Amino acid sequence: MRTTILDQLKAIEQEKGVDILFACESGSRGWEFPSPDSDYDVRFIYRRTYEQYLSITGHEDLLRFPIDNELDLNGWDLRKVLQLISRSNTTPFEWLQSPIVYREAPGFRDELWSLCPLYFSRRSNIYHYLGITKGALDTMDSTGAIKVKKLFYVLRPLLAARWNMEKNSIAPMSIQPLMNLMPETLQLKVTALIALKATMPEGYSIAPDEHLMDWISQTFEQCSQFGSTLPRDQFDTGPLDNFFIRNLNNNDPARIKR
Repeated sequence: MRTTILDQLKAIEQEKGVDILFACESGSRGWEFPSPDSDYDVRFIYRRTYEQYLSITGHEDLLRFPIDNELDLNGWDLRKVLQLISRSNTTPFEWLQSPIVYREAPGFRDELWSLCPLYFSRRSNIYHYLGITKGALDTMDSTGAIKVKKLFYVLRPLLAARWNMEKNSIAPMSIQPLMNLMPETLQLKVTALIALKATMPEGYSIAPDEHLMDWISQTFEQCSQFGSTLPRDQFDTGPLDNFFIRNLNNNDPARIKR
């Protein structure tokens, strides 16, 4: 599949006339709890030509493609990614931490990741993750059963929110370091659930352990109450502007010819 992904990325560059600066796995494979039928959720950051950024004509800031043979592929324009980071959006924070990288311009990830802590908002990150948690919890049926995929859409975001609350920093993407925030007995239960998920289709339903559900309820309430005490953050976009300008200058034909 990796060869297929790399071929697709190259074809996108040629078809759309863009440079792909970074491409990674963003879904359950990146979170390190895939199912046998999990899609490959490939996300990428692309840069348009220097002239297009100077044009008065608008251009797409999102490239999306139909899911094909378990390959879910889409990407965001560099300027859009930087705008999202300036608002402390968790998605680029996670992409830049992905353990599975398909493409990367030299030094791109490290330089951009070094800027991300400047734009970490404890409040917005906590509320983002709690929103995902609640949406997944709402899929639980009247018997207390939930699809195993959705259960991990409860656990990982809730652990990320707790990380934001306790560590006051960007949460790791992978679930393993997040699990250290749980009691050891629950860590063992979640480890067993990861092993189960690896053998079952994503639509497989289970009734979660009572102790795990109690922890979910208590942690959700703690994070929610803590988040409500936090102020809204405002950030200086200067470092991101400078990063954007450097990237455009590197793609400026006039400079390249010098």
